[in-house]
Amino acid sequence: MNDSIKKIGLIFKWHDERVPKIVNDIIPWLQARDVEVFIDETTAKQFPVRTSVVPTDELAGNVDVIGVFGGDGTLLHATRLVGSTGVPIIGINLGSLGFLTKYKIEEMHAAFDDLLTGQYQLQERMLLDVEVIKTGKTVARYRALNDAVINKGALARIIDLEISVNSQPMLLTRADGLIISTPTGSTAYSLAAGGPILYPTLDAILIAPICPHALTNRPVVIPNRDVVEVCLRRGNDVMLTVDGQVGMPLLEQDSLKISRAESVMRLVLPSDSTFFNLLREKLRWG
Repeated sequence: MNDSIKKIGLIFKWHDERVPKIVNDIIPWLQARDVEVFIDETTAKQFPVRTSVVPTDELAGNVDVIGVFGGDGTLLHATRLVGSTGVPIIGINLGSLGFLTKYKIEEMHAAFDDLLTGQYQLQERMLLDVEVIKTGKTVARYRALNDAVINKGALARIIDLEISVNSQPMLLTRADGLIISTPTGSTAYSLAAGGPILYPTLDAILIAPICPHALTNRPVVIPNRDVVEVCLRRGNDVMLTVDGQVGMPLLEQDSLKISRAESVMRLVLPSDSTFFNLLREKLRWG
């Protein structure tokens, strides 16, 4: 047994119809293996089971690993809860794609058995710090595993964005928006916007315009030690969205400062997992 794993927190995609059966299966299964299982208060109200219950924002501080049952969106939510604690996350896929939730639901018991016996690999994924600046003052900070996206509303006109890297002018673009992505996020929104696929452990940041007016405005990959600054020069009904889940409206002359976070996300993967196998499976490369 892996003696370093004694406490496991569980997060579920609540509205999935399979979750009640999963809850009543996996919690007793883990407890029978001398694991103390933690769930948050909201989950406990929906699925009353005999196990340890803590406030949502205290879950990561009480466990050695967090198990996520859901899709990549649920895992992104768990990443925000983990914050800078470094608690590893293991994802059981209940969604349709699952680049981050690598284990299938039918592999649930085998996945946790491998975790408890140490038969897995632990991969570190880069995070981005996203700082929102209005009239020279920082008004919000976010942390992204996938991306930070500046996007116009459905009825808004094209927007003007000024992009600098390390305070050096890079690009003034007219576009529907802009994606600043980690290598992990290169297979998310950036891929749909025509960006390249990056190996997830690369030390890089991807800058990808969304539907630029000038076809020469192409995605650019830079070292992750660089700092990206983006200023909204012109545009109405513009939003910043981080990992597709949190964010805020942006006004003209608002800016973002985006850099590599000091902390990383630690992802539990099968010991035989490779990124190229994942691409062949998820993108049907054959």
